[in-house]
Amino acid sequence: MTLMFGTTPSGQPATLYPLTNTQGLRVEISPYGGTIVRLLAPDRHGETADVVLGFDTLDEYLVRSPYFGCVVGRCANRIAGGKFALGGKTYQLAQNNSPGGIPCHLHGGLKGFDQQWWRAAPVSSPEGDALRLSYRSSDGEEGYPGNVDVEVTYTLTADNALRIDYQATTDRETPVNLTNHSYFNLAGEGSGDILGHVLTLNASGFTPVNAGLIPLGHVAPVAATPLDFRTPHVIGERIATANEQLRVARGYDHNFVIDRRHDGLVLAATVFEPKSGRILEVHTTEPGVQFYSGNFLDGSRVGKHGHACEHRSGFCLETQHFPDSPNQASFPSVILQPGLTLRSTTTYRFSAR
Repeated sequence: MTLMFGTTPSGQPATLYPLTNTQGLRVEISPYGGTIVRLLAPDRHGETADVVLGFDTLDEYLVRSPYFGCVVGRCANRIAGGKFALGGKTYQLAQNNSPGGIPCHLHGGLKGFDQQWWRAAPVSSPEGDALRLSYRSSDGEEGYPGNVDVEVTYTLTADNALRIDYQATTDRETPVNLTNHSYFNLAGEGSGDILGHVLTLNASGFTPVNAGLIPLGHVAPVAATPLDFRTPHVIGERIATANEQLRVARGYDHNFVIDRRHDGLVLAATVFEPKSGRILEVHTTEPGVQFYSGNFLDGSRVGKHGHACEHRSGFCLETQHFPDSPNQASFPSVILQPGLTLRSTTTYRFSAR
């Protein structure tokens, strides 16, 4: 059963697709951007709260949200100078972001996957309620070569995990790097900042960035830096440390290289919110996770229930290949070849203690 969510620009009714389980978890997804609009999770007392930032109406998302809850592509994260070379040709993309005054391409461009209308179809799954979204990104869209067919399937499992399965094919080699850009606040959206959340990252290394937040091309150890979350640390504990990486990013906005001992799903991150007792565990098949502490939220956007989206009122854990990978030969490749299928899975599992 779908829910009404305003009217599309063409005048058609817009809907939300709810996914539920018997453990009290509920997710509501819009075909616009494949966006997770609401995610209600129980606390240690069984009381539910919406733990993702966003808006109450479709119109607010259409005005341009800061990627609240959406599917990001064709290529997630930043590409230096908005250009890359492939097959002897240089492709120029939109430069829609300029941290430190240095232009780059971000999250697919001026109208990436986050602003597209996806075809939505509920599907049967033995694991739980599921919704399949599909979209064709045409050759030349946002400057990228090749037609790319993408499927994203959201499944809400009986053990309180939101599973996201990504799949993509192309008819021409092209970069593809997909992720979800939900902003979480495990105390509940509108409840203040996330600096008291306790984070653990299964990552011994990260990719340091320059003033434009573009990776320098190597993996550095997190040891003896405020980016070391291999043991639990409160997010706000070291965020103001006089560290060059935290200074240029205005906090945490870094790709962490996940420690991986086997293929398939591995634990990337665990977050604990002490007041509610909620726990978020992130497992992924991806090589990296971008931890972003909501540094560019500034209170100018009003979110759900009239709550201003204040500085650091949400955090992101974007499972992905590394930023600027099309220009970094030493990074795992994001180039998808014709005849091959990109497959990637991430699960966000919720519990409480």
